[in-house]
Parts: sequence; structure tokens; C-alpha cells
Amino acid sequence: MRRRSDRGSGTVWVVAFMGVVWAVGVAAIAVGGVRGARARAEAAADFAALAGAGQLGGDGRMCRKARDVAAASGGRLVSCVAHGGIVDVAVAANVRMPLGLGERRIVVRSRAGPVRSDRVP
Repeated sequence: MRRRSDRGSGTVWVVAFMGVVWAVGVAAIAVGGVRGARARAEAAADFAALAGAGQLGGDGRMCRKARDVAAASGGRLVSCVAHGGIVDVAVAANVRMPLGLGERRIVVRSRAGPVRSDRVP
């Protein structure tokens, strides 16, 4: 009976499987980081828009308030348009990618303003 030459192939398969598990783990960490940064940026944008819409004293003061609240919430105000009590903001947040793949910037938008009473039943 001839002896098969697959002796030691189990080690190769285990090492290959470990590499796949490692790659999936790194990808999961990267996706989780991006999703977390996006959630933080969305919250900062919502807070900034609401704070700006609640600020009295003109469009300039509304955007300054939105900028301050965005910074306090961990974001950076990229743009702000205020008109007639409605504030439209864009807030950016940065996330570092694993394995030195650099940093990614996430930008989200939010809008807030007064609710008209004729739309409420």
C-alpha cells in the first residue's frame, strides 16, 4: 500500500484559516469604526441643527451656535445655511482606519427649524 503525501497539510489549512479569520476580524473592526463615527457625526449634526434653530438673534448667531455645539459634540461644522429660522448644517467627523490605512472623513447633514402649527392635527 502506498503512503499518501498529504502529511502536514493540516498545518497549512490551519494557518490559512487563521489568516482568513484575521482578515475578517480586521474588516469588522474597520466597519464598526466607520459606523460608530457616522453615528457620532449624525448626533453632532442633529444637536447642532437643533441648537442653531433654537438660537434667537439672526442667521449669523444661529450658525455660530451650531458651530459651537457641533464642536462640543465631537464634530466639525463644514457648512451652515440659516434662513427664516431653518438651519441646514453639514458636520464632519474623522475616523482612523486600522493597520495604518489612513483616516477617512465622514460628512452628514441635518436640518431643523420651527414646526408650523397648521400641520399639526
